[in-house]
Amino acid sequence: MNNDTDPLIALRGAIKAKDTITYAQNGEPCQDLLSATHLVVSPTCTLSKSAPTRYRKPGVLMAAGPDDFFSVEAVYLAWLFQSAPGADYMKQARENGLAVGFVSVTERKNVVDWLEGRIADHDRIVPLVAETTTPPGTPPSTSKALPTTPHRSAAAAPVSPSKRRYVADPRDIEVVKRIKQNEVELRDRNSVLRGIKPNNFSNIRSVYSDKLKKLKETSRSGGSTAAVATPDAKSLARKARNNYPIIMISSSPTALITMHNVKRFLQESTFEPSQEARQRAAAEGNTRPEDLIAIYRKRTSIDSSGKEHETQARYFVVDSVEALGKFGPEAWDRVVCVMTTGQAWQFRPYKWNEPIQLFHHVKGIYVSWSNEPPNAKIKDWNVTELKIDPIRRHVDKSVVAHFWKTLDTWTTSNKPWLMKG
Repeated sequence: MNNDTDPLIALRGAIKAKDTITYAQNGEPCQDLLSATHLVVSPTCTLSKSAPTRYRKPGVLMAAGPDDFFSVEAVYLAWLFQSAPGADYMKQARENGLAVGFVSVTERKNVVDWLEGRIADHDRIVPLVAETTTPPGTPPSTSKALPTTPHRSAAAAPVSPSKRRYVADPRDIEVVKRIKQNEVELRDRNSVLRGIKPNNFSNIRSVYSDKLKKLKETSRSGGSTAAVATPDAKSLARKARNNYPIIMISSSPTALITMHNVKRFLQESTFEPSQEARQRAAAEGNTRPEDLIAIYRKRTSIDSSGKEHETQARYFVVDSVEALGKFGPEAWDRVVCVMTTGQAWQFRPYKWNEPIQLFHHVKGIYVSWSNEPPNAKIKDWNVTELKIDPIRRHVDKSVVAHFWKTLDTWTTSNKPWLMKG
């Protein structure tokens, strides 16, 4: 190879001319790049594959020695495997003896575009400069300086390079602008909960203070006269008879069990999609579901003598605290089950609005499709999963039976007085 030939210029010329690049080992042709010592880019130009080029490595601002630049082999491999996926490209580089020092996957396209002449300049390629070390009186040389380690004599005074001013790449500036335009401002818990105007709940306080006042007056008058005591005793007896358990379900429109289909599911052991149940009710003239639904089920018990008795148990189903309020101030004592879809907002208006606390006082049931993956949100909620098959309706009976068995076991252990109905 002519010493005046720049390796990058020679390699670029051969690639642009679409010349065949072959390999040589110590002057003899060879078949693979791994065993080669040189690249034959033309009949008159041979390049040492380990020779440094003018292509500066990333992170090097003031390139001074050969180790600061990519070798001929690294640049050639970037062009040779330009279409290979990133993993394959790095594998080929290692197999060809270049475990380190190869052009990165992200830089490969710009190098290939420069070698094939699609772009004129590359910001990482150091421009050619004329030799400045020619002794006085010697005719100027036409050779170009390659990146080599500068020779320093023992008597030479150390010279510190002047600090160059950093100039931002216009392409980088445009990328940063686009990133800033798509930035999303992060919000924490306090900024989300901070409202624009303060809320005033004085009207709710006044309503409930009147109710509490009337309840206190009624309780005082209950023990003063026999005339008032008689209806109070009747109401207590009626309350004892009507102390039926309550099941709360989610009011979410996406819930599988809603006020439209809960009666048919729990009472008839048949799951009907909520949308279909709503359409059927509308066709029958019922445009809106009731906010309180009674559920009846047959329950079998065995007495001490071994005789089997069959009774009809009644449950009430509601999907809101407003409907639950119709049962009086102690309604939460009668709630035995809460069905959830895994959405914590359902519990906000409840007496216990934290899932762990709530499912300590009531039985939790998580309703989902049988083909859905496990929900990580309910892992610590102490709930039982109720899986509904999307297609096979004949398995609904066993699903509902499992629900009632689970609920009876919990109610017997935690609220046995509600099992008498």
